Formats: sequence, C-alpha cells, structure tokens
Amino acid sequence: MKLSRPVSWFLLAFGVWSWFIWITFVKNLWNDASGLAFDDAGDPTAYFWVHLLLAITSFVLGTVIGVIGLRGVRASRRDRDRG
Repeated sequence: MKLSRPVSWFLLAFGVWSWFIWITFVKNLWNDASGLAFDDAGDPTAYFWVHLLLAITSFVLGTVIGVIGLRGVRASRRDRDRG
C-alpha cells in the first residue's frame, strides 16, 4: 500500500503530537496533589493506574502511527528523487 504525502505527514505529526500530549499528561499525573492519583499514604490509586495504562497505550499507538507516517514520508521522498 502506498500512502500519499499529506497522509504520511499527518500520521507522522499525529505520532509526535501523541507523545507530546501524553508525556505532559504523565508528568502532571505523577505530580498530582489533588488526591486523585495518590491516596493520603502516597500510594497510587485506581485512577492513577487506569490513566497510566491509557498513556502507555497511547505511547505505543502514537509510536506505531508515527513510524508508519515516517516510512510513508521517506518513501515519497525516494519516489520524488527517482523521477
């Protein structure tokens, strides 16, 4: 399957955006002082674990989507250089 150049760039941008957003979210989750992420004893709550799992899943999906986009961008450049 061949991706168009705009689609490839979109997928690459989505991957980068996903990493940026979720890294920021995990930092905020880790430093949470509202009592949602950690209980009074400092132990992680269910809220923390669920959101950490969401972040990890998003990192993985963002990476896969970004790599597909990167491969598409590289392929479109090779095609452009050839002909």
